[in-house]
Amino acid sequence: MNSLDFSPLFRTAIGFDRLARQMDHAARQPDAQTYPPYNIEATGEDAYTLTLAVAGFGPEDVELIVRDDTLTVSGKAAAPSEGEPRRYLHRGIAGRAFERRFVLADHLVVEGARMENGLLHVLLRREVPEALKPRRVAIEGAAPPRPQAIEGEVRQAA
Repeated sequence: MNSLDFSPLFRTAIGFDRLARQMDHAARQPDAQTYPPYNIEATGEDAYTLTLAVAGFGPEDVELIVRDDTLTVSGKAAAPSEGEPRRYLHRGIAGRAFERRFVLADHLVVEGARMENGLLHVLLRREVPEALKPRRVAIEGAAPPRPQAIEGEVRQAA
């Protein structure tokens, strides 16, 4: 079975067009990209860290762009320095250009990034606007009946 039909799931769903597009896009991608390797870690209830192994790249060689709901991480290896050409006996550290795209969930923002020991750490946090957070709504009903004095009746304290 090469393709999955998700149409039955969307017969009763309203407003899930984006999810349908993402699933369709994922189904059409031929091979998943494997370079550079990465981890996605939940560091809190609403916090995540995306870590990419970018050995051989410096902070000036890597670019992070957030557009709409997509984080794009791209890297271009620095040009070799002038001087004697290098003669590798074995070259196992990849230095090729790369581009990785990550679809961000709603209200997920990139807080920052840092590079250390050949790893790029991208810090992400979910920030739900106050207007979209759950809130309790008071239920109004009929006011309880008030005791009323009967017309003409006067109550006297004894």
